[in-house]
Amino acid sequence: EVQLVESGGDFVQTGGSLTLSCAASGFTFDSYSIGWFRQAPGKEREGVSCISGSDGVTYYKDSVKGRFTISSDNAKNTVYLQMNSLKPEDTAVYYCVAGPSLRGSYYYTCPSESDYWGQGTQVTVSS
Repeated sequence: EVQLVESGGDFVQTGGSLTLSCAASGFTFDSYSIGWFRQAPGKEREGVSCISGSDGVTYYKDSVKGRFTISSDNAKNTVYLQMNSLKPEDTAVYYCVAGPSLRGSYYYTCPSESDYWGQGTQVTVSS
């Protein structure tokens, strides 16, 4: 059974930093892509950052480039999202999502929204 457990969400001031963790189990880590999605109140869910478990290729949403860093520790089956220079617009529930990298005939850096989701962790950035 695939399980994703997020942690690290908190309340911080603008400009602050947080590191989110996603502890994964139930699948072969290096054959999956793992990503962070977020959803703010009244807004659509959006992909923030992803990493391929097999080759470490990463993706970042434009608005977080240069501020967020995704990384993985395959030995610990854990993915991290280091978030610096946080802004009020980063306030959201952050979800860890994982799915097989190989879908059809192609390898994808990011999981599909129909893949496995964690329970989410709240990040609140005050102005």
